Amino acid sequence: MTERKPPGVSFETWIDRQIREAVERGEFDDLPGAGKPLPDQGKPYDDMWWIKQKLRAENLSFPLPATLALRKEAEEALAMAAGARSEAEVRSIVAEINEKILEGTRKAMSGPPLNLAPFDVEDVVRDWKERQPATTPRVPSAPERRPKRRSLFARLRAKRDAGG
Repeated sequence: MTERKPPGVSFETWIDRQIREAVERGEFDDLPGAGKPLPDQGKPYDDMWWIKQKLRAENLSFPLPATLALRKEAEEALAMAAGARSEAEVRSIVAEINEKILEGTRKAMSGPPLNLAPFDVEDVVRDWKERQPATTPRVPSAPERRPKRRSLFARLRAKRDAGG
């Protein structure tokens, strides 16, 4: 495709001729993806499609602005707290993310406004407790109670009142 378009020939005619000749030479045989549907067919158009495709092909990720990264981390922390095994673990997770949120609100961070307040630890713990499977607490059986022994005077009084 290094030859130039001859003068007087329309672009469409010239391109069609080059494609036809390439097909006749077999240059389109055994291309990767032959017979497969076009990727992203039917999806809405995205101006950044080529950047996203390159990132996927190179197995790279695009770093989020600091405020968005902190919001995402806060969501993940809440999910971790919901799946925690103990109340102490829930409190630890929430305390750690609250510390990061407070630090983020104290200093300027790149990205959109943070608009994130620290989580109420007690609310998160309460939600965690509500999600726990209902188990009836095992109450230890009380030892058998013997009747309370009355004092000598109470026994004598009871005997006297009974007529004896």
